[in-house]
Amino acid sequence: MTAKQEPSLIRLARESGENSPVEPLNLGARVRELRKARNWTLEQAAQQAGLARSTLSKIENEQMSPTFELMKKLAEGLGIGMPQLFTPPQKAQVNGRMDVTRSDTGATHVTPTYEHELLASGLTKKAMLPYRARIRARSMDEFDGWVRHDGEEFLYVLTGSVRLFTEFYEPVEMKRGDSSYYDASMGHNVVSTSAEDALILWVTSLG
Repeated sequence: MTAKQEPSLIRLARESGENSPVEPLNLGARVRELRKARNWTLEQAAQQAGLARSTLSKIENEQMSPTFELMKKLAEGLGIGMPQLFTPPQKAQVNGRMDVTRSDTGATHVTPTYEHELLASGLTKKAMLPYRARIRARSMDEFDGWVRHDGEEFLYVLTGSVRLFTEFYEPVEMKRGDSSYYDASMGHNVVSTSAEDALILWVTSLG
C-alpha cells in the first residue's frame, strides 16, 4: 500500500512516530552496566576477567579499544557470550506514560464522510490510534472506493446505528454497544443508518 492510498489520518499518526534516531552502542558504558548489574567493583570485575584494573577502567571510559582477546576475557569474566557485549539491553517499558483527552477537546480531522476526533494526540510513537468518529455518510456512493490500510481495527458504536461494509463479508447492522474487530487491510466503510449521525470509537493498530 502506498502512502497516497493510506487514509491521511492513519498516515499522519504513523509519521508522528517515525525518524527516531538509532543510538549507537557505547561499548564502555555497556561493560560498566554489566559490571554494576553484578554489583562488582572495578577491582572485582578485573580479577574475574583476568585483567588489570587500569585496563578495565580505560575500556569503560572509552580510552582504549579492546582487542578480540581482551573482549573474550571480559565476556568470560562477566559470564556472558561475546554477542551480549555488543547487544544493547532491551529498554524497560516506559512507566507512567499517559495522556488525558477531555471531552470534545481532541484534534479534529474532517473528511466528506467522517468527522474524526483524535484522542491521546499528545503521545507520539503510539502502538494504537484511538479516535472518535461522527459518521456523516449515509450511502456507499459517498465513498471513493474502499478504505483500507495496514494493521487491525476495532470499532465500537457509541450512539446511533451504523452499517459496516467490508470487502469480504455481507454488510453488518450495528447499534449502540455493538462492536467489531477486523483486518484493516480488507476494504471497509461505515455509514449511519440512524436519523442522527452515529458516533463510533475506532482504535487502529499502528504496528
